[in-house]
Amino acid sequence: MSITICFDFGNTRLKAAVFEQDQLKEILILPDDNRSTIEEIVQKYKPQFTILSSVVNHQPEVEDVLSSHTNFHKLSHLTKLPFSTPVGKPETIGADRLALCAAAVYLFPQKNNLAIGLGTCITYNFINNQNQFLGGSISPGLEMRFKAMHGFTAKLPLVNMEWHFPLIGYDTKTNLLSGVAWGMAKEIDGIIDAYAEKYGNFNVQLTGGDTLHFAPLLKNQIFADPQLIFKGLYAISEFNR
Repeated sequence: MSITICFDFGNTRLKAAVFEQDQLKEILILPDDNRSTIEEIVQKYKPQFTILSSVVNHQPEVEDVLSSHTNFHKLSHLTKLPFSTPVGKPETIGADRLALCAAAVYLFPQKNNLAIGLGTCITYNFINNQNQFLGGSISPGLEMRFKAMHGFTAKLPLVNMEWHFPLIGYDTKTNLLSGVAWGMAKEIDGIIDAYAEKYGNFNVQLTGGDTLHFAPLLKNQIFADPQLIFKGLYAISEFNR
C-alpha cells in the first residue's frame, strides 16, 4: 500500500495529511518543524512519497529528512503542474494557491473554477476552462481582521471567533463578531457574483479551517471541503512521479 504524506506549512498552522493510495486517512497538526518532529512522523507512517507546500521560513532540516527517507517533492513555481500559469511573475505565486488550483483542476477539469482559501488571508484563485490559472485576489482573513481592529484603535478589544452570534450586535464583542463574520461572508458572495457576471457558469470551491462555519452564511452554491489543499498536494505529487 503506497503511502504519501502531504505537508502544508501555513502562517497559522503546520499540518500534514496521510494518504493511502488516493484515500485521505489522517490529518496531523504539527507542534513545530523541528527535525525530531519530522523524523517521528516519517518513522511512524513510513511514507514512500512526500510533498511540502510552505509559505513560511521553515527549518531547512525538514527537507533534509524528507529527501533522505522518501521520494520528496517541494512545491514551487518550478513544479510540473496540471495547469498553466500565464501570469506576469509565476515565481511569486504562493505554494498554497498552487495546491488549491491543482485540486480544482483535479475535481473539475476543463471547467471554469474559483478556488477560495480561508486562512490567515483569503485567497481567490481563478482557473479557466483551459486549465489556466489567471490569478485572483487576496484579502485579510478572520484573525487578521480582529487583530487589525484591536491594533489600530484605542479601545476595541481583541476577540476570538465564536460562531453563535447575532446579526445585530448588542455589545462591543458581538458587534465585532457580526461585523467580521458577515463582512467576510458578504465579501465572498460579492466576489463570486463579480466572477459570475464575467464568466457565467463556473464551479466554486471553498476550503480552510473555517469552511464549515462560513458555508451556511453564503447565498451562492459552493463545494465546501476543508481538506481541499491536501487533495491538491496529493494530485501534484502524483503528477510529478
